[in-house]
Amino acid sequence: MHIAERLSGETGRDYAMRVLKDNIIRLELEPGSIISDRELAAGMNLSRTPVREAFLELAKVKIVEIYPQRGTMVSFIDYNLVEEARFIRSVLEVAVVRLACGLITPEQMEELEDNIRLQKFYHQNLSVERMLELDNEFHRMLFWIANKRQAYEMMDRITIHFDRVRNLAISAVKEHKWMEEHYNIYEAVRDNDPEQAARLMETHLKRYQVDEEAIRQSYPQYFRHHK
Repeated sequence: MHIAERLSGETGRDYAMRVLKDNIIRLELEPGSIISDRELAAGMNLSRTPVREAFLELAKVKIVEIYPQRGTMVSFIDYNLVEEARFIRSVLEVAVVRLACGLITPEQMEELEDNIRLQKFYHQNLSVERMLELDNEFHRMLFWIANKRQAYEMMDRITIHFDRVRNLAISAVKEHKWMEEHYNIYEAVRDNDPEQAARLMETHLKRYQVDEEAIRQSYPQYFRHHK
């Protein structure tokens, strides 16, 4: 498990939330694994209270399951919850990319293009962690361009189910179409074509459905099986 440094001014609860989410998305904490609040608190130099508060917040979005006397378990991947998270992202991001078309500056265009170049570089160098970071950064930048930072923060708290699948897709899927899709979205924004940008974003966020079979075949142990 990777424990990042605590940010200046970050509360213990927020720090614990950030570390837990990052490790769950990156599968450092695998679905089905048990997390000890005592061990996590010791590793982060926190008391157990903020860690327990973080567990409660993550349980609200069903990314962990709390069992009294037994501990806290990372939930198995449930595609019903993944689809709900994708729906939320689609509603927000399709609207945001439309707005970005009319607001983007030349400097922001350059930053988006630089991001895509870096995605290609790290893909060629097989850096899965950096690829995911740059993917997230691309989407975040569009919210910043559209002046919807609070909307991004809200979305980021509740789409962790979708993010786990995105991370798995980087390893499980041979052809990474999402980099090409990012570039096409960038072109539509650059060309001030909100309708095209919106269509491309909606298709892009449905890619996990295309990749589902490859992901399930590579990681069957990570999925919840509905009766």
